Amino acid sequence: MGNQCVLGLDVGTSGCKILALSDTGEILQSVVEEYPCYTLREGWSEQDPEDWWKGVRNGLKRILPLLGGKEICAVGFSGQMHGMVALDENLQVVRRAILWNDQRTGKQCDEITEAAGGLERLLDITNNRMLTGYTGGKILWMKENEPENYNKTRFILNPKDYIRFKLSGEIATDVSDASGTGLFNVKERRWATDLIRKIGLDPDIFPKVVESTDAVGHVSREAAGLTGIPEGTVVAGGGGDAVISTTGLGLIKPGRIGITLGTSGVAAMGLPAFLPNPDGMLQVFCGNAPGSYNAMGVTLSAAGAYQWFRGALGEYELEKAKQTGKSAFRLLDEKAAAVPPGADGLIFLPYLTGERAPINDPNAKGAFLGLTSRHSKGHFARAVLEGVAFSLKQVYDLIMGGNMDIVSDEIVLAGGGANSPLWRQIFADVFNLPVRTVYGSAEGGSFGAALAAGVTAGIWKNLEETVPLIKPESKTLPVPENVPLYQEQYQKYTKFYGALKWSFK
Repeated sequence: MGNQCVLGLDVGTSGCKILALSDTGEILQSVVEEYPCYTLREGWSEQDPEDWWKGVRNGLKRILPLLGGKEICAVGFSGQMHGMVALDENLQVVRRAILWNDQRTGKQCDEITEAAGGLERLLDITNNRMLTGYTGGKILWMKENEPENYNKTRFILNPKDYIRFKLSGEIATDVSDASGTGLFNVKERRWATDLIRKIGLDPDIFPKVVESTDAVGHVSREAAGLTGIPEGTVVAGGGGDAVISTTGLGLIKPGRIGITLGTSGVAAMGLPAFLPNPDGMLQVFCGNAPGSYNAMGVTLSAAGAYQWFRGALGEYELEKAKQTGKSAFRLLDEKAAAVPPGADGLIFLPYLTGERAPINDPNAKGAFLGLTSRHSKGHFARAVLEGVAFSLKQVYDLIMGGNMDIVSDEIVLAGGGANSPLWRQIFADVFNLPVRTVYGSAEGGSFGAALAAGVTAGIWKNLEETVPLIKPESKTLPVPENVPLYQEQYQKYTKFYGALKWSFK
């Protein structure tokens, strides 16, 4: 003990994060490599898998020299869920990957639900609705709209699984990422092959499925030469980011609610066993510990909404950031903090790429409401932060309103957005609960991926043994006088979508 480490690779939407974790649970280093996203039409979202692989290679070249000769015992994986990577018989990429926030597959989702025998029967099979973001609809879309590409396709992988393939040559996915395809029997932890055949897809295009902590293969000689990771290093199953991020928060058992502010927003908790998902309003996926499950609701624009705002209206802050070295997000935070809670009545709907939970509407649009001449850039910035908090409060209410006998006395906030003290305070006030950040919480899926890889390598016996490593960092208490104001604002927020829905189609 003491000279070993594991790597966690997270293939995110805006960039790849690589984290090195010591065998005592200390974060040694982390780096990020950004890459582009392509929006060819409204509602479409694609990336080039070669951009991910280039980002991974570049990130590894940066981080490995900083590890002081520590032995890398295993590599773990996290990644944006639901993305479709199609490989041909020569294991070459057929087309750009269609991403989780792509909304083109409404027709195909309806066809899959109908083929299953209706929503109730689909829930019996997969325990989840077929959402537009899921991989299943994307494959059927490719078959119907790009038959030449479908006919070339030998395997379908999720984003993180493509990177594992590039490192090891192994074709596989894990149970949590497979759950997010919408074509997986979550209860039995296997592909729903009968449903796959009913919708006219070939079951053989789906990879073998492993548990998150399983050893899948080893780094190949070729990949070792390209990346610097020693040949023969174990590669683990890993997990979809929305699930494995909660593992990095210690949400292995029920009762602790975690909210992750990445590009998307996730409100989640661990489950002790499989539980049905009435009406499919939540997502119930396989967890990262063998036999475990995870309940969550995902919003499509969380920190991504603030990133959009920075790019669209933060030109001054971006320029000032170059001059001062201060984050443009923190400069916007300063403007937002200068206006009162509630942004003087300005409310933001964060439906910039449609929405999944709790309204499940790919046609939903973002909006600022209550705009007057008194509102400044600071009001807009604060309204974005508050609107995202309201959106995730709706998901939280849905989870807590289920028949799961959950008691929650705090929120664990994670992801890049958790770095903002102002946003943490807004969440505490909106939820009227203490908000805690924990060690590694800002690292997202890469931290959870590294923990899982540590179990694979035998550093820790199981994922429950990693929970004590996740130590508290900050705690933010609600401001009592802000709570009723936000309760009133939240009630308005929850009514706006229903009032505007007719205009979104």
